[in-house]
Amino acid sequence: MTVGILFLLLGIGAGILGGLVGIGGGILLVPALVYFFDFNQKLAQGTTLAAMVPPIGIVAAYIYYTRGETNLFAAALISVGFILGSIFGAGAASKIDTTVLSRFFGIFTVIVGLKMVFFPK
Repeated sequence: MTVGILFLLLGIGAGILGGLVGIGGGILLVPALVYFFDFNQKLAQGTTLAAMVPPIGIVAAYIYYTRGETNLFAAALISVGFILGSIFGAGAASKIDTTVLSRFFGIFTVIVGLKMVFFPK
């Protein structure tokens, strides 16, 4: 199987997961790119952001919007914050050692996952 087909299958899986549970797909894409495609952490994060923004931001949001499941006021303000935060986050990530960044990603993911398992809302 070619790498292109594997990337496509990875995208399909991340899209299904993102649309199903509302995550950005990065929770699946970043580790997959690191462990299965030998990307370093920074390359995986940058590639994931470049791949996710157009399709997830437009298609999935539109589907939720047509069902009345979108708060546009909240989304607009979050988007402004996201833009500002992304400028800082991407700049900071470029200055952090790749191994440290990878560990931070893993620890953050575990903490969020544990909170959702043991303290569901």
